Amino acid sequence: MSEQTDFVLEEEYDPQSRYRHTSDIEPEFWKKKKLEEMTPQEWELLCDGCGKCCLNKVEIKGKIHFTNTYCRFLNITNCLCKIYAHRFQKVSDCRNIDIAAVREKPRWLPKTCAYVLIDEGKDLPPWHPLKSGMACSVHQAGFSLKGRKLVNESEVEDYENYIVEWEDL
Repeated sequence: MSEQTDFVLEEEYDPQSRYRHTSDIEPEFWKKKKLEEMTPQEWELLCDGCGKCCLNKVEIKGKIHFTNTYCRFLNITNCLCKIYAHRFQKVSDCRNIDIAAVREKPRWLPKTCAYVLIDEGKDLPPWHPLKSGMACSVHQAGFSLKGRKLVNESEVEDYENYIVEWEDL
């Protein structure tokens, strides 16, 4: 698989910037609203920036298996997409994380995903940036892809050889 070159990498993004202008957001909105009731800004804030949704998955006998291979557009330093605004145009199998995706069975989002947790009636973990106030807390707590042994999908032919059983998936 060759690297696509018909895209423009987005400017370096400061993940903390999402949490600087939240004065118009209801405190602990995730405890008071269902996913369907959230504003687009609240929905985006639920993402903890772990990057695990950008791992390639394999479905075997109706079960989703995560691999340690990642989308070629994932920045593995900050666990964010390099082409976020254009991801659906540039990556044919990039999934929109909407309510249907959250509720899809078999589940392809990690069990630590805030959307999954909220949909199941659970609270956010203490390391979630909405609780800690720091975008880096997901990395510091070890719940992101940062520092894990990963392989760029452009180097992979058979994803089944890269299946991982990490506890937080």
